[in-house]
Amino acid sequence: MTFWDHLEELRRVLLRCFIVVAVFATLAFIFKDEVFAIILAPKNPNFLPAIFGFSPDVQIINTELTRQFVVHMTTSVYAGIIVAAPYIIFEFYHFISPGLYEKERRYSTPLVILSYLMFMVGILFCYFILFPITFRFLANYQVDESIQNLISLESYIDTLVFLCLAMGFVFEIPILSWLLGRLGILHRGQMQQYRRHAIVIILIVAAIITPTSDAITLCIVSLPMYLLYEVSILLVPRK
Repeated sequence: MTFWDHLEELRRVLLRCFIVVAVFATLAFIFKDEVFAIILAPKNPNFLPAIFGFSPDVQIINTELTRQFVVHMTTSVYAGIIVAAPYIIFEFYHFISPGLYEKERRYSTPLVILSYLMFMVGILFCYFILFPITFRFLANYQVDESIQNLISLESYIDTLVFLCLAMGFVFEIPILSWLLGRLGILHRGQMQQYRRHAIVIILIVAAIITPTSDAITLCIVSLPMYLLYEVSILLVPRK
């Protein structure tokens, strides 16, 4: 294939991906009640076990005339991308796979699948554990009793999306480490030698990701990151 043939094939791939995302986004827009029932579930007081503390049901408000419709549209697009992600990954992998050697193709297939699975595990971890705890802390935090918290819908959605994406990328640490190890950039001795430095970096990153200042949330975020680091040590080759 010529360069222009590749561009034409890429255009077709992007068009098919756009159509699939549009279809799922339209379905998400139509099934609004089901989609937002999932999105707003973490704010409910009975979403987490009592061991994580009790939180009253927090009211989500809207302050702009068009904001609910805009949030509905953007949330539908997010949902469409997430649902269509396996198809998008398949399309792009199918596009680049002819340019790979047989050995590279043999490694790339499980790598792509595991990358997607780890990313989804990170999102689920955030949705079921990290975000509910973060929301409970922030929604009930007051600098003075005379000041009441009124959480806007846009703020709720933005925080949920940011934390889910952040934890999704964090859970890619073992995949990235394995890839760097295969390229000869990283080896097990390096990661073991700089383990203490990694712990400090993990705590800093966890503090940046979590908007709360309590030690419990910091530990909940940093502990999986440290475990992922230890798993990464086992995945990279020795020097």
